[in-house]
Amino acid sequence: MPCTEHLLIIEDDSSLRRVMQIQLSREGYSINTASSSEGALAMLESSAPQLVIADLNLPGASGLELLRKIRARSPETPVIIITAFGTVQSAVEAMKGGAYDYIIKPIHPEELKAIIRRALDHSRLVEEVQILRSSLDRKYGFEHIIGSSPTFLRVLEVAERVAVTDATVLIQGETGTGKELVARAVHLKSQRRDRPFLTINCGAIPRELLESELFGYVKGSFTGAESHKKGKVELANGGSVFLDEIGEMPLELQVKILRLLQEKEIEKVGETAPIKVDVRIIASTNRDLLAMVKEGTFREDLYYRLLVVPLYIPSLRDRLEDIPELLEHFFEKFKLKHHRPELVMAPGILPYFSNYRWPGNVRQLENVVERIVLLCRGTEITADDLPDFLQLEPSSTATQTLVELPDDGLSLEALERQLFLRVLRKFGGNKTRAARFLDLSRRTFSYRLEKFGIESEREVTVPMRAKRKMHGGGFQA
Repeated sequence: MPCTEHLLIIEDDSSLRRVMQIQLSREGYSINTASSSEGALAMLESSAPQLVIADLNLPGASGLELLRKIRARSPETPVIIITAFGTVQSAVEAMKGGAYDYIIKPIHPEELKAIIRRALDHSRLVEEVQILRSSLDRKYGFEHIIGSSPTFLRVLEVAERVAVTDATVLIQGETGTGKELVARAVHLKSQRRDRPFLTINCGAIPRELLESELFGYVKGSFTGAESHKKGKVELANGGSVFLDEIGEMPLELQVKILRLLQEKEIEKVGETAPIKVDVRIIASTNRDLLAMVKEGTFREDLYYRLLVVPLYIPSLRDRLEDIPELLEHFFEKFKLKHHRPELVMAPGILPYFSNYRWPGNVRQLENVVERIVLLCRGTEITADDLPDFLQLEPSSTATQTLVELPDDGLSLEALERQLFLRVLRKFGGNKTRAARFLDLSRRTFSYRLEKFGIESEREVTVPMRAKRKMHGGGFQA
């Protein structure tokens, strides 16, 4: 049997030390031995065993002192303590000190082998979890979310700051902007990162099934309920629940989410006694929840409970400067996935992507890039390989300017402010129509108005009244 694990035995009884070495070597382990704590520490300087077996009573430093030093150097290494003088107190001290297990002499070989196997299996499991966590961090962590535009970075900064707290988070934004990606990053940055992150898509699950998916049910509570079932909230206990598209949740369930947020408890379908749970709620929506509150289709109390920390993910058309970085990321990703390492993009391709408005946002861009990689017949992607909707002249109206360029320069912010004023006046101060005209969301449009300090009543309607007076209207400016 090949030696895959290296063990260190620390025992001052030379005959017992020799017997354990022979028995464990036959099991395929590589064995080093020491007769004292000092000798063991010297060995630990030059090698890193996968497991340590140490006597509690050693010459010089005791086994407990040695245990503390080993744990300080290598906390992931399991340590099994053995002794001929077992007491409850010594066992408690050993386990508190971080020992994996505690054996009283005389040692039974099969018992020792079984404990060693369990300890090594546990150690491997911990290592696998650490590798998986590292992989998740690389895939879903904040530092790997693509985008460096100022508006997007401000959102990520707030998300990182709130992630380490236990606050409820509401992530808003259009479909395809990456709301779930931000939600996962919030969870992985939190103290709950070692616990589950479970997602419920409130719009994808039929109304009659959503409650049981969320909270579970008891046997016999309805036809087909042949056993007890835990819901996603209970399964995520200690972790986070992501309520995707919470605006689609029926009113009768919204009150139960409110109770979860306020009381930290749920009721299973068919059960009357509440169950205490400890979960963090992260919600998302692509709908205007405040408008839904006014319409009576979303509870006002739940809205403000969710609004502890609101995050608004900007649409891709509001962060066009991120397109080159996103395009490169997706291009390399799908070249690798579909085994097309030879593919390159022809010069001049980028403007075709930058000048499109991307109504489906980042998700649409990702899907388009994958389709191009899959269907390109040659080794170079040209304009002919692009979908029809991208094959417009790159010099679209988005890149044309309708102003004269003065020799002494101009203020871009002042120019943009004037543009917003003109569009507002064009539509009589109607922000919804003005935002649609500029191909912006109403939220983004309102944010820009606030940024420029535009008061619609004073700066929009007054000039319009003056205009009516000039045309013989009965209005006084």
